[in-house]
Amino acid sequence: MEKFRVVSLCFKLFLVIFMILVPVSIGQLTPSETRILFQVQKLLEYPEVLQGWTDWTNFCYLPSSSSLKIVCTNSRVTELTVIGNKSSPAHSPKPTFGKFSASQQSLSANFNIDRFFTILTKLSNLKVLSLVSLGLWGPLPSKINRFWSLEVLNISSNFIYGEIPMEITSLKNLKSIVLADNLLNGSVPDLQRLVLLEELNLGGNDFGPKFPSLSKNIVSVILRNNSLRSEIPSGLKNFDQLKQFDISSNNFVGPIQSFLFSLPSILYLNLAGNQLSEALPVNISCSAKLNFVEISHNLLIGKLPSCIGSNSLNRTVVSTWNCLSGVNTKYQHPYSFCRKEALAVKPPVNVKSDDEQSTRVDVGLILGIIGGVVGFVVVFGLLVLVVIRRSKTTGAGDDKYERSVADKMSVRGSPKPAIDSRRVPQTMRSAAIGLPPFRGFSLEEIEEATNNFDPTNLIGEGSQGQLYKGFLTDGSRVSVKCLKLKQRHLPQSLMQHVELLSKLRHRHLVSILGHCILTYQDHPNTGSTVFLVLEHISNGSLRDYLTDWKKKDMLKWPQRMAIIIGATRGVQFLHTGVAPGIFGNNLKTENILLDKALTAKLSGYNIPLPSKKGLESPLRGQYVSNQPGDGAKEDVYQLGVILLQVITGKQVKSTSEVDGLKLQLETCLAEAPSKLRAEADPSVRGTYAYDSLRTTVEITINCLSKDAAKRPSIEDVLWNLQYSIQVQEGWTSSGNLSTM
Repeated sequence: MEKFRVVSLCFKLFLVIFMILVPVSIGQLTPSETRILFQVQKLLEYPEVLQGWTDWTNFCYLPSSSSLKIVCTNSRVTELTVIGNKSSPAHSPKPTFGKFSASQQSLSANFNIDRFFTILTKLSNLKVLSLVSLGLWGPLPSKINRFWSLEVLNISSNFIYGEIPMEITSLKNLKSIVLADNLLNGSVPDLQRLVLLEELNLGGNDFGPKFPSLSKNIVSVILRNNSLRSEIPSGLKNFDQLKQFDISSNNFVGPIQSFLFSLPSILYLNLAGNQLSEALPVNISCSAKLNFVEISHNLLIGKLPSCIGSNSLNRTVVSTWNCLSGVNTKYQHPYSFCRKEALAVKPPVNVKSDDEQSTRVDVGLILGIIGGVVGFVVVFGLLVLVVIRRSKTTGAGDDKYERSVADKMSVRGSPKPAIDSRRVPQTMRSAAIGLPPFRGFSLEEIEEATNNFDPTNLIGEGSQGQLYKGFLTDGSRVSVKCLKLKQRHLPQSLMQHVELLSKLRHRHLVSILGHCILTYQDHPNTGSTVFLVLEHISNGSLRDYLTDWKKKDMLKWPQRMAIIIGATRGVQFLHTGVAPGIFGNNLKTENILLDKALTAKLSGYNIPLPSKKGLESPLRGQYVSNQPGDGAKEDVYQLGVILLQVITGKQVKSTSEVDGLKLQLETCLAEAPSKLRAEADPSVRGTYAYDSLRTTVEITINCLSKDAAKRPSIEDVLWNLQYSIQVQEGWTSSGNLSTM
């Protein structure tokens, strides 16, 4: 009996051991995939969530958590989810000087994303891959197409940059693509072939300008906070499965398509923070499932349709900061604001279909012939003008420019106006069309705009005063400059200067919208305070775009030339568009602000105010001349410094750095064209005509002449830059432009 009990006990013990060991052996990973997971742990630099793995770890039976999940099928990994604690680009310092550099928030400089994905793709049965907040950095490799079975790809909140590889379109089983909050840019590949794709989340990147091509089976589209610029595609009306659509914080233009509200499955619709305009049709219908709509911060006019109006009790609707009527006007812009902004934003030209193009082929041929003839006449006329001007310059023997390599340059002079342009400023004044009338503001309005000069609204402070951000009662955003005059002035003197301030309104200036003068009658020895209400430009400065590597790629050669020509026109207006002219304007890249259309607007220019001797600006204490002498030539020199940075993409902080770059460009001009091309910013490679680059470099070198008398006039600078862009446009129209 005792022997039977012993045998029975041994059998039960064996059975327990067998029941424990058999599932382990059945669920154990293959040795090769086990090694792959250890390699992943190493390449990810042993993040906290992956610590504790040993040679005895059974990966298929690790308990799942919110940070780690490994699923196995038939001894193969089919799901790998790892969520780290690294910060994302949205919460990290921006990369500078056009390059990403490893930091504490990313994996180290030793990390190689290509090698990492080479290892990962050996998990050939993966269906779900989620690598979130792990500090991954580098371009997404094209070998991603080796994930034959992949259904879910989530690499959000990392530092992945560059474009999405075209090879992603070969992953026919993909149901979800989540690449949000990275540093990706460029155009999204055509995803129409991914017919199983249900979720696309690319928010928080820099994709654009085109809306991506998608399959009609998509359920969720999140593209918020990118650089998309187009009209809302009409093809979306066929997306019957679409439940969530978020394109907020982009640059979409044109009307809102009414079918968006009535898509049969739509639940969530967010179109906020774009440049959508016009009125919504009053008779649109809304899907019964629609429960959230946001259309705020656009340029919409008219009344809200009833299905998203005040009677829409079953859905949340946010419509503030448009120009809508029939709603609380406290949180709407005036009608004129939306009309002005809508006119400034033209929708991209739609590409005609093949049928439409074929019906117009004869007309296009005729127009092309006419255009060619006109273009030939214009170019011939320009060549004649250049020859005449050169012959005049040679005959006069006037050695106008610096004797160096510049003597060999074909720097062109602009035709001089027959009469003083200050006498006929009407054409320049027309550039200010669209701004509200210049007016006086009361102290109460200034205080309300700045919330009683709340310190949180202070943008900057100098020796003479402060600059505040603020909102007017109509909701428009402004900047308020506070200038304290050192001496007391007669009211007549102040009003003369106010009259001049009222003329500082131009397309390429941060224009002055109005003023308020505060005098202290009880304190005769106290100087007055002048408050200036200025346009607010919130899209950053040229310096931001040249130093932020994510934005830098948006400024190809044509965009850079358009910006610098705009800035030069602003300077020309200050010199010749008002009387007396304004010189010594503190020109630098951080003072060239850019609106959403990348239109250049000069800020920080010399605001003329009365002073005791008439020679010192109360704003900065710098010498201000009313004659086109030293001040004008100093502006030209500063434009040359800006051009230097636009051409090379390099920031200069000292005169020695300017001289060094200038010398390099002079040397390259005298050598082979390849030398000059090598000096150009790599970000503009393939987007410029060599003759356009050379002309711009030539005028830049002359602007930087040590002898101020030999620097060109602002008119000459503008003329040469315009000639450069004409050469560029001819080159581009020949099909040479690249997006490298």
